[in-house]
Amino acid sequence: MNSTIAMITFRAMLGRKRALLLFVLPFIMLVLAAGLKVTDYADLGVSATVLHRFGLATLLPLLALIAGTGVIGPEIDDGQIMYVLTKPIPRQVIVLTKLAVAIVLVVLFAVVPTLLTGLIMSGTTAQVTPAFTVGVLVGGIAYSAAFVALGVISRNAVTIGLIYVLVWEILLGNFAPGAKSASIQQWSLSVADALSGASQITSTVDLPLAILLLAAVTALATTFASVRLRSLSIASAE
Repeated sequence: MNSTIAMITFRAMLGRKRALLLFVLPFIMLVLAAGLKVTDYADLGVSATVLHRFGLATLLPLLALIAGTGVIGPEIDDGQIMYVLTKPIPRQVIVLTKLAVAIVLVVLFAVVPTLLTGLIMSGTTAQVTPAFTVGVLVGGIAYSAAFVALGVISRNAVTIGLIYVLVWEILLGNFAPGAKSASIQQWSLSVADALSGASQITSTVDLPLAILLLAAVTALATTFASVRLRSLSIASAE
């Protein structure tokens, strides 16, 4: 990891207009949690539903999309990435640094708000809050890797990512059994299901397979992004 690239990326991400969404989305979830708690609707079932539907299924992929594509996509679009590529820094280090920044942003704006939301609504009852916090964390790593790779591959990364999140993860994932099982959301839910004894949390994918798939997506996306970034510098030089 390169600390200079990391600091520049952090400043760029938090200085863009899209960074407002990093604050707005978790704020909405926390306000919702507080409202449900005040009105005495924050029982275990409601808490699990909010953490799943709002936290894991909506907040996490959208924030990971903003962070993952934002740490590298704009630099490629405006050509600033060439300044970094001319330095004697391995492409894998550049990608890993960008990925690390994206993961830190996901932790700050998705994982921590998920933890706080769960604590506000149901505390640590049945380990629902810790379970979803870990689920959002592992899912956030996989999402971030996938969206960083997408940011390297396409100039339309945000559009493609939104289609994936809204159509595959949210729409088809809720109605088509096959699509549900083949999604980062469901694999992350499997981790949460294994860590909690609450009957409200159920996953369609076994834990060993879910962990294997999450690791595979993370590793393959990171490797592919590194290879693609290397070819990008060669093509530009020509």
